[in-house]
Parts: sequence; C-alpha cells; structure tokens
Amino acid sequence: MKMESVKLVYFSPTGTTKTVVREIARGIHPGNVELLDITRPDTRIQPLRTSEKELLIIGVPVYMGRVPAHATEWLHTMQAHNTPAVCVVVYGNRAYDDALLELNDILIGRGCKPIAGAAFIGEHSFSTAETPTAVGRPDTSDLKHAELFGQKIQEKLNAIPSVDRITPVNLPGCHPYRGDPIHPYRKGTVFWNVDFIAVSDECVQCGTCAKGCPVGAIDPENSRVIDTENCITCCACIKHCPKHARTIKPGLVREASLRLYTLYNERKEPEYYL
Repeated sequence: MKMESVKLVYFSPTGTTKTVVREIARGIHPGNVELLDITRPDTRIQPLRTSEKELLIIGVPVYMGRVPAHATEWLHTMQAHNTPAVCVVVYGNRAYDDALLELNDILIGRGCKPIAGAAFIGEHSFSTAETPTAVGRPDTSDLKHAELFGQKIQEKLNAIPSVDRITPVNLPGCHPYRGDPIHPYRKGTVFWNVDFIAVSDECVQCGTCAKGCPVGAIDPENSRVIDTENCITCCACIKHCPKHARTIKPGLVREASLRLYTLYNERKEPEYYL
C-alpha cells in the first residue's frame, strides 16, 4: 500500500514529542512530508482533514496517564477518511497508563485506521537539576528505536494490499468503563490549579515563555503574570527560558518532582506495537 504523503502531527510543549515523531518519519523515508505542530493555541483553530492516501503520524505527551485535554479537543475536530494512522505517546519514565489506547480510540472515532502504536520516553517536565527524571531523553538510543519503528511501519505498509485490509492493533491499557461517559478511562487530565513558577530578577521580559506557552497562560506584556487556571504545568516556560530565570517553587509540583526522582529513576525503554 503506497502513501502519497505523510502528515506529522504533534503536541509538544518541551519538544520531546516533536523529536520522536520526526525520527519515526526518518525511518519511513517519506517523499512528501507535512508538519503540523498543534502546540500553540493559534495552530489548533483549523481542523485537520485527511484521506486514505495519506499516512498520519500523531504524537502527544502523556499527562497524568492520559492524552492532554487540549490535544484531545483538537483531535475530536479532525475529519479523516480511512486514513492509516500511527499513534505515538511520550511519557516521563513513570507510566503511560491508558494514553496510547485513548489516542488510538480517538483516531478510530475520527475515521482513521491505526496500523501501529508506540510509547517513548522523554525528559519529565518536572525534572530539575536537583531531581532529574529521564534527563536528556529522548537520547541517541531512543532515536535509533524511533527510526527502526519507522522502518517497521514502512514494511507493514508494503505488506498491506489496501486500506480495507488493515486490522486493529492490540494495545495495552484499560478500555472505557461501561456506562460511564464522564470518566471513560482510569485517570483524568485535571491539572493542578497552583502557582508554582518562581521568576527571578534575571528575567528580561524577552517573551520567549509567553510565545511558547501551549495554552496562552503567560501575559506577553509581563511574563511574571501567569494564569494558573489555564496553566497545564508543562514547564515549557521554565525549560525554554534563555536566562534560566524561571524555577519551580516549593510546593506540590516540587514535591511531585522529588517523588518521580525517587520512585521512577530506573530507565525504561520504548515500546512499540504493530
């Protein structure tokens, strides 16, 4: 089965998911590639439309065991027509729980036909110099795994005569509870409404943090002003600050960072399903 083009779609506040998805595409060696970064709010306005002649690779980070709510909202506007799809989730070395299965289910509901799924590891958003969790990942080994996964996707595509011969991918996770549409999976992506970011005098109001915030929670005129109700604790503003002027305050997020460092320090490896 030959694809006319490949669409790479990713929600990637700190860049780890973007790196993994692009490396998977490298293994496929596509001719025509379209990149769609849905991280910023203004990029999630236009819905995506795809056909059975396009391969769709969608990557999202795992937030509390689930697909991030803002990515989910956009994905539910997508219009696909028997589009072969690859589901990719990136998690911070704890667990990906039901996120991969949830992404698979969403894509099926929008008209896609998933042919593969994978879970990769990226540096946890709460990782700090004092409490590093999966620091530097995806690393060289992860990227080799991603490229190999892309090669295997291409092999599978070559072996499938037509889109109607695609069979469901067996993915790990807990299927939705029967009769409970409000809490369909084991956990929910309810973010902490907490003021956890400290801004030092090193801040020069360059605007990098506001520009990179995936939910527009930082005032572009005064980066010290943060909308804690909209913040999704992705820590992109902390990691991307060129002056290192933003850090995690003492409190819930720092305590979670310490727990992650203490309990989930053993290296986990990528998993993929074909």
